Amino acid sequence: SSPSGDEPPPPVAVETKPMSEEDLLNERLKNLIESSEVMLFMKGSPGAERCGFSRQIVELLREHHIGFGSFDILSDDNVRQGLKTYSDWPTYPQVYAMGELIGGLDILQEMAEDGDVAAQLHVSPAAAPQTLDERL
Repeated sequence: SSPSGDEPPPPVAVETKPMSEEDLLNERLKNLIESSEVMLFMKGSPGAERCGFSRQIVELLREHHIGFGSFDILSDDNVRQGLKTYSDWPTYPQVYAMGELIGGLDILQEMAEDGDVAAQLHVSPAAAPQTLDERL
């Protein structure tokens, strides 16, 4: 004991419960959602889409030069089912921007009709690929 009485208080024991399966899944979903500025949960993968809606949303994001990460929900049923509950959105594909659910294909199509999709998602568009003529 120090004579000045400046001892820190003893540490408080905090009881930690092991995380439930649901908590672990939600933590995993949150990490997946936040793994990219724009994250697409889809059937298949870009270039190997397993449904028309997923193909259309990939085309729309690319057309607007929006870089995105993707996750194939068909590869993991826990993610596929868990994300529906987590987001309270029952269908796929699902697009998230900056960690927030934006919606599905219909929402992104509306955004495209309204104008600058990247601005509406609050992300910077990726550099547009240049044609050979533009580079020369």
